[in-house]
Amino acid sequence: MVFDGIDEKLASWLGAQPMFFVATAPLAGDGLVNCSPKGLLETFAVLTERRVAYLDLTGSGIETVAHLRENGRIVLMFCAFEGRPRIVRLHGRGEVVLPSDPGFGDLVTRFSDHPGTRAIVTVDVDRVSDSCGFAVPRLAYVEDRDLLDLSAVKKGPAKMAAYREERNATSLDGLPGLPC
Repeated sequence: MVFDGIDEKLASWLGAQPMFFVATAPLAGDGLVNCSPKGLLETFAVLTERRVAYLDLTGSGIETVAHLRENGRIVLMFCAFEGRPRIVRLHGRGEVVLPSDPGFGDLVTRFSDHPGTRAIVTVDVDRVSDSCGFAVPRLAYVEDRDLLDLSAVKKGPAKMAAYREERNATSLDGLPGLPC
């Protein structure tokens, strides 16, 4: 089913999912398609019926950011692992909002606080759809892992900046990632 937008009921369901997936691809036909799991409570927000955002935390790669900077194409996929089966996809155009960008300060208040925050990804949603999810297994959510936050705290700001410069400057295909 295709929806006109994200209503309150769907927004509530999306916000209750402890995990979602983000997929992007470069323009080059031989480039690597990327699919990344995202999680941690309160790191996803529905901004309007056609706009969502999620907190981008420092990780070992920069594929999503690099692909968005090149072409903007993105899809977010949410799966119900508990309760009634359901898959929801949000197709759209994404933009990377860095801490130095105007508007970052207002956006970041929509999310839980994490020391490894490197950006916020906003998505202007073109298509909202769901499907059955009958083959998605039932899994029980236990709790968020705290390892990413602990790693960022242990590194501290200077080592985090060095880590991003080393690991987040370019994608696997050589596309520009974060400005260093």
